[in-house]
Amino acid sequence: MSSLAACGGDDSGSDSGEDVTLRVNLFGKFGYTDLYKQFEEEHPGVKIVETAEGDLGKYNTQLTQRIAAGSGAGDVVAIEEGQAVNFLASADKFVNLQEHGAKDLEDQFLPWKFAGATTADGATTIGLGTDVGGLAMCYRRDLFEKAGLPTDREAVAALWPTWDEFIATGEKFQDGIKGSDAKFIDSATNTYNSILMQSADHTYFDKDDNLVIESNPAVKAAWDKALEMDEKGISAELKSFSPEWNAGFKNGDFATIACPAWMTGYIKDQAGEENAGKWDIATVPGGGGNWGGSWLAVPADSKNQDIAIELVKFLSNADGQLAAFNAVGNLPSNPNLYEDPALQEATNPYFSDAPVGQLFVAGAANLEPVFLGAKNQPVRDAVENAMRSVENGQRSSSEGWDVAVNDAEKAAG
Repeated sequence: MSSLAACGGDDSGSDSGEDVTLRVNLFGKFGYTDLYKQFEEEHPGVKIVETAEGDLGKYNTQLTQRIAAGSGAGDVVAIEEGQAVNFLASADKFVNLQEHGAKDLEDQFLPWKFAGATTADGATTIGLGTDVGGLAMCYRRDLFEKAGLPTDREAVAALWPTWDEFIATGEKFQDGIKGSDAKFIDSATNTYNSILMQSADHTYFDKDDNLVIESNPAVKAAWDKALEMDEKGISAELKSFSPEWNAGFKNGDFATIACPAWMTGYIKDQAGEENAGKWDIATVPGGGGNWGGSWLAVPADSKNQDIAIELVKFLSNADGQLAAFNAVGNLPSNPNLYEDPALQEATNPYFSDAPVGQLFVAGAANLEPVFLGAKNQPVRDAVENAMRSVENGQRSSSEGWDVAVNDAEKAAG
């Protein structure tokens, strides 16, 4: 039996010994397919059914409503980084994993990752960590070559140690790619989020959960820098996770995208096998950052709590995190893996054999958490909508900023 099974108890499907279906609600791709199969084999009578929502905003809204109602959520749910504060405010709606040995697992997670799903008094832990969002930059080697730019990942990284140099490279790309409709970046909004998430230890809310969109200079600086890219004509102006954005990966509509570790699996899925080897990965301007990551939790209304807790431990332990990394690129939050050759020496064939282990693990142990308030998602949506109105030519950057601040204040309540 592998070490994955060590977290489990007996092989019964549930406390009653009857067959049980575990419902797992996630967003995006977590890479758990093979892990589910192994868990089911080691727990006869258990069937795991996953529901994965592609739209993060929709997922967060639905999960918030279902947790508040005390019904309708899965037996295991993913809590996205921007929602942790929100759900910690209603920690009683989740199983306290400290009552099921979570404290004994604390050293299996980055300290801030474990703390991120634990109440301020330290008494309740509502989730165990999955991944963290180390940042890099994914790029199309074929489009760079057409534009007369270097394609070697180290040479590419040398083009853009700063975001200003990244923009300058984008202008060179657009000058060189004549005859093609391809743009340098996918969108201002996606790049904006990357800049913002590497700029400070908080974004729209301070650590007392007060809205600080105007007083945190990192927000306006990221806004200005991202929209400068649009003004320079280097953005494809595609909304993240829209059908058009998804098609853009396959069609070569853009040459670069700010790329947290979890994005690599998404790119491969959307771009398809016909684009294998056309993508590569380099370091991101500004030297890294942390965007993304989740926890797995068991809602208090689950009728299968014990076996659901086993599944959470199984998926979030070292082997489970490594399997997810190998499947979809999600960077583990278990620091004990950062010296493991299986992670350190990992490459990704789809991305031209990029040394993803080295690229994403290099700064992982030093990643710092970015505080996201309880109303982060609606505020972020408001700001992104305002930015898209600028991209679409409906407003100037200054007008869009005023709308962003006004709508953020409304969203924050």
